[in-house]
Amino acid sequence: MGDASRPHRLVFLGTPEAAVPPLRALVGAGFEVPLVVSRADRRRGRGGGLVPSPVKRAALDLGLVVTERVDDVLADGVDADLGVVVAFGRLIRPHVLDRLPMVNVHFSLLPRWRGAAPVERAILAGDTETGVCVMQLEEGLDTGPIHALERTAIGPDETDEELRGRLVTIGTRLLVDTLQTGLGETVPQVGEPTYADKIDPAELQIDWARPAVEVHRLVRLGRAWTTFRGRRLRILRTSLDAGPTAGAAPAGTLDGAFAATGDGWIGLVTVQPEGRGAQPVQAWRNGARPSPGERLGT
Repeated sequence: MGDASRPHRLVFLGTPEAAVPPLRALVGAGFEVPLVVSRADRRRGRGGGLVPSPVKRAALDLGLVVTERVDDVLADGVDADLGVVVAFGRLIRPHVLDRLPMVNVHFSLLPRWRGAAPVERAILAGDTETGVCVMQLEEGLDTGPIHALERTAIGPDETDEELRGRLVTIGTRLLVDTLQTGLGETVPQVGEPTYADKIDPAELQIDWARPAVEVHRLVRLGRAWTTFRGRRLRILRTSLDAGPTAGAAPAGTLDGAFAATGDGWIGLVTVQPEGRGAQPVQAWRNGARPSPGERLGT
């Protein structure tokens, strides 16, 4: 295998849509990619047809060879200098790392938010800053030293989708620049580690007794929900604008376009009733006609 400090032949390991721009950028920058590793096709939809991952689709469009077996990166003929991992979703076993050095593009400022859901956890925690690290992959969970990093502010209303899109853009550029320049020396991670566990579906149900800012952060993930008259209602966008002047009310109480929380009111901007599309809250209110004092979460 060649010189990993300034690699030319890369194997790429990734799965979701967020990993597609880095793959395309590496190919566009002239790196040889003899093999792409992604998850196995999954059955989706009513017909149960097999659907490839976004990375596999992109790789096939680029004319690249794709496998679901990580050990194939060590096969004769691949002869890669380096492995590049972006949101792969599976651990790389030590016997592979012993033979092929790998770097990982991670969407946080390590060691803060090691793990599977760094973007979501940063928003939920109220972080005002995050970033991207290009790090050396080790057997431990996101423990490796760092080749390059870039910081960026998190907007107070920025959604998971918006922030993730910006981080993918930053990470793609940072990855290509780092590999073209040469990996060079690393620096160790400094600070107290925190861990970004996957978001449990139960966490996405809104507890209206929580403070308004916490409800707002949860809504920014894009999947928060509550109930109204026994049916699910997704809350897609909220605002922290000043609410009614009537004072406190039981958690979840509706008053115009506002809902009561544990410490005040939160503005409802966009909602999605069960079985229907997203709509402005006023359109939903015109159809649902909430009674005075009616509450969300019931």
